[in-house]
Amino acid sequence: MKRLFFTFCMGLAVLTVNGQQKQGTVRYERTVQMQMRMRGMGPGPEAEQLLPRTHTSKLEVLFTADQCLRQAVEETTPDEFQEEGGGMHIRISTAGTDDVTYVNLASGQITEQREFGARNYIIADSVRKLNWKLTGQTTTILNYPCQQAITQVIGKRSVTTMENGEMKTEQQADTSNIIAWFTLAIPVSAGPEYQGQLPGLILGIDVNNGRTVYKATEISGDVEVSVVKAPSKGKRVTIEEFNKERDKIMAEMQRNGGGRVIRIGQ
Repeated sequence: MKRLFFTFCMGLAVLTVNGQQKQGTVRYERTVQMQMRMRGMGPGPEAEQLLPRTHTSKLEVLFTADQCLRQAVEETTPDEFQEEGGGMHIRISTAGTDDVTYVNLASGQITEQREFGARNYIIADSVRKLNWKLTGQTTTILNYPCQQAITQVIGKRSVTTMENGEMKTEQQADTSNIIAWFTLAIPVSAGPEYQGQLPGLILGIDVNNGRTVYKATEISGDVEVSVVKAPSKGKRVTIEEFNKERDKIMAEMQRNGGGRVIRIGQ
């Protein structure tokens, strides 16, 4: 009788694991704090005080057991700023808003489609895993139990300044403290960032105490599997080649004068 009961319990456990959701669609809100300095833009309060302090966009992640695709949910209208007197018109967009990222979770390969200067670029690489630490803290997101994982990334970030009508972007040393919330209830290593690195679906991310925040707003078991594939339309480049072309386009835009497009992030 005891052996029969044990066999029944084991069978129930296997059924529970096999019944876990392993494909679907998650929608997120991404909020980025604007960090920009503007000086010499005319009389009155400094122009930087009139700029929006945050930028929010929406995106979705489509996932199966061994792959995932991140893409924009809808076209996001860039924030706009007009200097008093009509002297300068600035459009602000956030890097990554319209990018497409595909990750093969089985092979650890990542393919990104980035748009810049009306051109698409395809960048292929491997997932660069970070040193994550579980803190033991838990929370609930959209009725899913989540665990907290933290890590740190030492790198660089772009800082844009505007002085007397001239825009400058420079790279500064930067340490990113990252908090991620993931759920083992959906044992797929997908998410809006850091795909292929944690043992469950990432539902929340906080970088540097709110500088960049991802928040899951909706989860569905529905997914169009045929859409989950690597993007292929664009010029194939390495990340170094992409950065060089991006800097070249930004320099050309500055030389053309008139309106300015400021891209926050990458």
